[in-house]
Amino acid sequence: LGASINVAKPPKGSTVAVFGLGAVGLAAAEGARIAGASRIIGVDLNPSRFEEARKFGCTEFVNPKDHNKPVQEVLAEMTNGGVDRSVECTGNINAMIQAFECVHDGWGVAVLVGVPHKDAEFKTHPMNFLNERTLKGTFFGNYKPRTDLPNVVELYMKK
Repeated sequence: LGASINVAKPPKGSTVAVFGLGAVGLAAAEGARIAGASRIIGVDLNPSRFEEARKFGCTEFVNPKDHNKPVQEVLAEMTNGGVDRSVECTGNINAMIQAFECVHDGWGVAVLVGVPHKDAEFKTHPMNFLNERTLKGTFFGNYKPRTDLPNVVELYMKK
């Protein structure tokens, strides 16, 4: 929730890709919905997660295994150049790179939430930064656990 609302900060009407549709990814999708994103694209290797993700705001789904090209290229084609925001929730280093490389040049923001293996290396072409893409990371979505989490729990109890 916080990774989308507090860190990615998608503008109303924007497009957000959420990588990984487990519990953390569902919260990220809901955060994008609450923030006003109009397109929320769930990216996951497990299509059985898509129906549940729809309840949390996902409007479209991409399974990278269904395509013969990198998922970041698929997302760029779907969105006329890239998504406005992406939130990576898997901890898989390849998904992290894909989440960064799928955001739009000039204004795209990728937020990394998943925790990668300690030996993982994030490799991308420097031009991705020169093209004014932004990469951020977060723990707890910039929430203060003691004061903010009770409100999040209350939100979910009302669902």
